[in-house]
Amino acid sequence: MLLLTPPLAWFVVVYFASLVLLLVTAFWTTNPFTTQIVQFWNTDNFQRLINEPTYHAIIGRTVLIASLVTITDAVLAFPFAYFMARVASRRIQTLLFAAVLLPLWASYLARVYAWILILNHSGVLNWSMHLVGLPPANIGYTNIAMWIVFSYIWLPFMIIPTYAALERVPESLIEAATDLGARRWQTVRDVVLPLALPGVVAGSIFTFSLTLGDFITPILVGGAGSTLIGNVVYDNVGIANNVPFAAALATVPVAIMAVYLLIAQRLGAFRAL
Repeated sequence: MLLLTPPLAWFVVVYFASLVLLLVTAFWTTNPFTTQIVQFWNTDNFQRLINEPTYHAIIGRTVLIASLVTITDAVLAFPFAYFMARVASRRIQTLLFAAVLLPLWASYLARVYAWILILNHSGVLNWSMHLVGLPPANIGYTNIAMWIVFSYIWLPFMIIPTYAALERVPESLIEAATDLGARRWQTVRDVVLPLALPGVVAGSIFTFSLTLGDFITPILVGGAGSTLIGNVVYDNVGIANNVPFAAALATVPVAIMAVYLLIAQRLGAFRAL
């Protein structure tokens, strides 16, 4: 406690102080001529978010993409993690762990650019489809491409907590289900899945939140209609120099994640982290 309290206290102070400053800045405005921040309290930034349909579409698109990525990673991660935890030998587990963690050692940008080479109009995907006589997919620089890349990049963050939850499922419960006549798929559905759900929800915290705040992948992979919340915040901080509006928009994912974390806590996700 003596060793951990000072750094944890400093982290809490810095983190929560930043959030408070973010919220406070959202109620300020900027001078239209000098673009300097004016500490005049008002709700114009939030009214702009509420009244302009453009931002409704951006927020809705961001939440939709984050939800699709989370569902996709959960569907892909569960059988993979189940095989690692309940079926594979120790040697195979080690190899699969290396396969899961190896992409995390590579640069984020390198992985995104690799997918650009695969999905763009003259990329590997269209070339392969042309080779077998199929029409080109042409999904480069679209929301579909963004969904695929996000799902790939964040997949390890779903596999690891799901594996940890599956590994803690008592073998005696599975044996009891088998003794009572349950088939394998029934055992997985009625015994394993409910016990592994906190791990899946814990992984979804990472996949959902990371997608919610990302702005690099939409710039590199998305098209003209692929703007997410992070892109608008980035543009207002760096280009428009409208920090108060950026702060107001940044409170949206903070509020969404606060609700998401409350739901995750009810589902026992924090016990699986």
